[in-house]
Amino acid sequence: MMSLLIAARVLFKSRPPKTSLDQRLAVFPTMGLPVRGKVMVHWDDHQIPFIEAEQDDDAAFALGLVHAHLRLGQMAISKRIAQGRISEMGGSLAADIDHGLRILDFGRTAKANEAAMPEGTRQWLQRFVDGINHYQATAAELPYEYAILKLEREPWTIGDILTFGRLAGSDVNWLVWFTLLKLRRRDDWPEIWAWLVANGGDSVCSFDTRERGASTSALLAGLSRSGSNSLAVGPGRTATGGAIMANDPHLGIYLPNTWLLAGLRSPSYQAVGLMTPGLPIFAIGRNPWISWGGTNMRCASSDLYDVSNLSPEHITERHETIRVRGGADRAITVRETPWGPILSDAPQLKHLGGPSFAMRWTGHQPSDEITAMLGVNRARNFAGFRDALNSFGAPGQNMLYADHLGNIGEVMATRVPDRGGTPPSDIIALPDHLEAAWTRVLGTKDLPFSLNPSTGFLASANNRSADTDTRVGYFFSPDDRANRMTHIFESAGTIDVERIQALQRDVYAESSVAMRDVLVEKMAESGIDVRAKGKRRKTLQLLMEWDGCYEAGSRGALAFELFRHAFTTEFYGSRFGTSDGAVIARVGRIKALLLEDIERTDAEHLSPFLENSLITTTRNMRRFRDWGDMHRLGLAHPLAFLPVIGKRFRFADHPASGTTEALMKTAHPSSSERHFASYGSNARHISDLTDIDRNYFLLLGGQDGWINSATFQDQVPQWLSGDYIQMPMRPHKMRARFRHKMDLTS
Repeated sequence: MMSLLIAARVLFKSRPPKTSLDQRLAVFPTMGLPVRGKVMVHWDDHQIPFIEAEQDDDAAFALGLVHAHLRLGQMAISKRIAQGRISEMGGSLAADIDHGLRILDFGRTAKANEAAMPEGTRQWLQRFVDGINHYQATAAELPYEYAILKLEREPWTIGDILTFGRLAGSDVNWLVWFTLLKLRRRDDWPEIWAWLVANGGDSVCSFDTRERGASTSALLAGLSRSGSNSLAVGPGRTATGGAIMANDPHLGIYLPNTWLLAGLRSPSYQAVGLMTPGLPIFAIGRNPWISWGGTNMRCASSDLYDVSNLSPEHITERHETIRVRGGADRAITVRETPWGPILSDAPQLKHLGGPSFAMRWTGHQPSDEITAMLGVNRARNFAGFRDALNSFGAPGQNMLYADHLGNIGEVMATRVPDRGGTPPSDIIALPDHLEAAWTRVLGTKDLPFSLNPSTGFLASANNRSADTDTRVGYFFSPDDRANRMTHIFESAGTIDVERIQALQRDVYAESSVAMRDVLVEKMAESGIDVRAKGKRRKTLQLLMEWDGCYEAGSRGALAFELFRHAFTTEFYGSRFGTSDGAVIARVGRIKALLLEDIERTDAEHLSPFLENSLITTTRNMRRFRDWGDMHRLGLAHPLAFLPVIGKRFRFADHPASGTTEALMKTAHPSSSERHFASYGSNARHISDLTDIDRNYFLLLGGQDGWINSATFQDQVPQWLSGDYIQMPMRPHKMRARFRHKMDLTS
């Protein structure tokens, strides 16, 4: 009901009018500010800022102003999500979500982390918060989201920043668990679990620890949520003779983007790069000496404990109130155990049955990602880079490095229980079975790293980082992206920036080609290719001739995805039942699992599935022109989820190239329906370390979060065409490009 009331409110409130860049910059505060030295903010035509400040404190304050100016609405929503306060914005339908978020308790370690951090970090954060609060308190007009969602001008604190940072550090394995827990009731669950763990951990390594002869229990070092591609290329493989860094983070696809672009120069910091709105660090970027970026390790930083037999004295309770917009507040109880909160109390998991289980997560233990990343932002060499990342905990990251001297490297930045090499026997275990692993939590100094490998490059794509003595993860991404980068580098000779730009738009998926080949071969063995006539023959021909590239205009990609969906649905539906088969079909490495199952299945049993899938695919081919007709790139604001008027907040709908396993990731479900890419490539970065001005970035969308502003989605045409925005660092070149100048005064 509340969502309908919000929709009605929007219905009578027009969308913000179009605003020019000059109009947007005119509202940025420049006078009466608590700054002590000279501060200038330079803006380019995309409303990307470059801050120059004589003092670090003033730089942090200006950075807070900039983040609030560009993304205050987005930040205010994110803050409330992290705190489990969605119901205050959306009403009673969000109360169950808030209940689950309160159990996860992303702010659990905020006070401890703040108390333990170095004074310099605390001061940087406080001045950043001061900038946000000054902007919010003095703005004549607040973002559209404040009016629609009835948000108050609520002051920000350092704790708010750290709580949001923990949300951004969520364990991606939780998404796997919430899917697989639905299968745990099955009699054959032990076999399913063993099958999935064995294949989920079978992943190529980013680097080979044997090459340098070091122990896997040693040496040092290492933010994103879901996925990414990262490349560090040494001088022997580049046309420039220097190192090149390239990053392509994969996150949610919506407006405003999950990143903003900025540049900064102060006594301690000189950097350009990608920042998460609301966090005062460059997660991906470049300073004069080094460049950095990372991919999610898919680190196993959590465990589930069966606490169904735990005695009452080991369970504590806290009582909280979820405030509900337009409805009655909800009182909830959060139960805690020595092994963490009882996650099975979450309303989203109540239907699963099974034992009560608690969750132990390294993110509920102190760590200091802000200090770590500020150290990375200042680092001048690999040793400094590794040392900086020593306090990094969540989420586990494969952090890549390149520097102006031509060195490249990779470190594993994480905190992970020392589980040894034995995989878990179940997704939920008894406390005694897991306790030994948590007596020693490994950090970056205990895990391997790579520096200047003989391959001349490092490629990371959410695959396994390296062979280690301990099991750092169970469910890695398929190997397509890592293998594709490796193949191109091994066959291309030297690489330049333009070739890497093309690589970031590459849409080939080797696992799809491998599956296509097996399916076609099996159809030939069964005589289906001979029996196929007319339109079915044309469909089969499309499959056979397809080059494995998911271009928007490809009929072959369309035919393959329709066939794969039809076959997987029927094949696993017959084995596990329709509902459970659909769960299995969503497993990340399903193509590899499916190929194994196909090879184990006799031709007589397999033939009906293949023939029926060809019939279904041929029928569905008539519904779409090509891959991009079914697979769409849509850009929408979160307000698009509102009923009735949500379409007002959908701003783009383009044919999409790419797929879940391509380098240009546009992730999608297995489907025979028109759909939007759910997440994937949403920003790009390339830095040529031979020249501090050769830094290239782009956002899918735009820099500004102010709905309908000139820079709300102005980078979309460049994204579709493959262009980039250069962000120079030399003062005279920066000032020439960032031509809108502001003096900030007290």
